[in-house]
Amino acid sequence: MFRIASAAIFGGTLLLATLAACDADRLSRLRPGATTASEVKDVMGQPTLEWREADGSRVWEYPRTPQGIVNYLVLIGPDGVLREVQQVLTEENFARVAAGMTQDQVRRLLGRPAHETYFPLKRETIWDWKTKVDAGMEWYFNVHFDSDGRVTGTSSNYVPKG
Repeated sequence: MFRIASAAIFGGTLLLATLAACDADRLSRLRPGATTASEVKDVMGQPTLEWREADGSRVWEYPRTPQGIVNYLVLIGPDGVLREVQQVLTEENFARVAAGMTQDQVRRLLGRPAHETYFPLKRETIWDWKTKVDAGMEWYFNVHFDSDGRVTGTSSNYVPKG
């Protein structure tokens, strides 16, 4: 039984390490101020979502959830050139989630969640993002929404693995 649990922990850790190595290689090829939007797509692939700004710039979403512990938002300027790559699953961004925010505002702040769960008796939807994996545990940051899609609060939890 220990071997099975160890293999599961090792396999999960190896998967995360592989994802991180792939992202590190990809991100090292992106140069803010020089890389074009089409080059970003060649390196990162098609974004899962795009937001258009009033100034003509675009924000592209590249989530690494549910397996990964990062989500990237890529800012493309109105000139079609990469401006910035942000890893948005940070303690600072978690602290910015406030009661009354809409689901769109939270998605724009944190990127696509790992999971979305609806609890009909409470009329509550919870989105979560994996934030840390260690010693057979996965840690999650959760955002709770009411039936109108507004934030009512946040929480965190862990899930034992293995």
